[in-house]
Amino acid sequence: MTGVAPTLTGTKVLVADDDAALVNTLTFILREMGAQVVGLPDGEHLLEQLERETPDLLLLDIMMPKVDGLELLRRIKSDPRWTDLPVLMVSSMPPEDATVQSFGLGAADFVPKPFRVRELTARIESRLARSRELRAAHDEAVSQAKMVDILHEVTDSLKPEEIYHILARRVARALSKSRCSLVLAKPGDIFGTVVAAYENPMLRNLRIQLGRYPEILKALETDQVVIVEDVAKDPLFADVRAGWERDGLEVQIGSVVALPFRMRDQQAGVLFLRTTRDEPSLTHGDAHFADTVIKAAVAAIEKAHDFASIVSDRERLEHLAAHDSLTGCLNRRALIEQLEREWERAQRYNLVLTVLMVDLDHFKDVNDKRGHLAGDQALQQIGELLRREGRSVDTVGRYGGEEFVVILPETALHGATIVAERARQRIQAHNFGTADVPVSVTVSIGVASVPDERAMSPESFLALADAALYRAKAEGRNVVRT
Repeated sequence: MTGVAPTLTGTKVLVADDDAALVNTLTFILREMGAQVVGLPDGEHLLEQLERETPDLLLLDIMMPKVDGLELLRRIKSDPRWTDLPVLMVSSMPPEDATVQSFGLGAADFVPKPFRVRELTARIESRLARSRELRAAHDEAVSQAKMVDILHEVTDSLKPEEIYHILARRVARALSKSRCSLVLAKPGDIFGTVVAAYENPMLRNLRIQLGRYPEILKALETDQVVIVEDVAKDPLFADVRAGWERDGLEVQIGSVVALPFRMRDQQAGVLFLRTTRDEPSLTHGDAHFADTVIKAAVAAIEKAHDFASIVSDRERLEHLAAHDSLTGCLNRRALIEQLEREWERAQRYNLVLTVLMVDLDHFKDVNDKRGHLAGDQALQQIGELLRREGRSVDTVGRYGGEEFVVILPETALHGATIVAERARQRIQAHNFGTADVPVSVTVSIGVASVPDERAMSPESFLALADAALYRAKAEGRNVVRT
């Protein structure tokens, strides 16, 4: 096989077969083609190996002395983590029997022993190509779904400060990054203003010196996305690194992405992503997703303003502006305004006030397994259940995505916890599907009440409820925490 073109470069292949000579032969052939190969002599520890690292393709023998290859295939395909893993079954069994059984359990292909090398490699290349296409389509679908979800929330909010907060928060969550900020500045500016930061929701209008952020300066000057995969080595940070060394600073920044944006009114700025050294580096895929969201969000915001300016039916416009189109609950903007009014009333008359932050557990599973229509129906029914549980003076709003906020005026912590627990139980017991295809959903709920010395504003008040929700998630979900 010497001289075979390395058509599988970067591909990881796992071979599980009790024939040591065959494993060695396959390993040699596939490595000649550029693949990384791990061989298991009997398949006994196959599932443990998959737990450690999922390959791009698995070659699995059907008949092995210690394990049944077909039973292993059944277990692999029943696990959601490996549903899309292409598995090629190899066996000396009669092809008719082996093929039917293998395909029935989800195998991608069957290769009889003894096999022809060219036929085997052609089948492997074909399955890997199809797997890459399916993965790319899946990733694109996930990315588009995340972007549409973000833009739904953006178009529900017409205040710039809310939009900035939404973008920082939702882009960070979509990319699973801990640091995402929006900085307003124009080319040539010495200072910029941080208007939203995911890692610090309380931060507003922080003035920063742009000279300390060469990636932001370059993004503004070139109007191009700037990606720095390693701050410790990139020449762009040479002067800044020298300053850190002079000041004795040990900076933990690993990688950064800066994405410039500009709106019709000439407002300009940068979406700013960072990771620490112990986190995976930001990628071109991360930058592409965030850049697409920013550009689409700017267009959506401008269209929303145009829409508002030409619609003459004031009553209808006010309703659309205040309510979430999917759930019928107050949208984020109207919810925040109502919270500010209740906050001011509670402060003025020394009244208690409680908020519940409600988040659907594993909502992605509902969308993935039942479809986005089922997910939308679940959100609609959750909104109805929360409104039904409340009093006429209570307010239910969709905070964003799968999160809801319930405002309970003149309700102390103990009473609000009872309300939250009752709502949690009702939602857990409710069938969000049909009699034939039931769908179960649970929620985690964070509860916060004032007076509380930690809550100095409506924003910090919500942050307390969000922290309680985080504890509920960390403690197993489907619980109420204060």
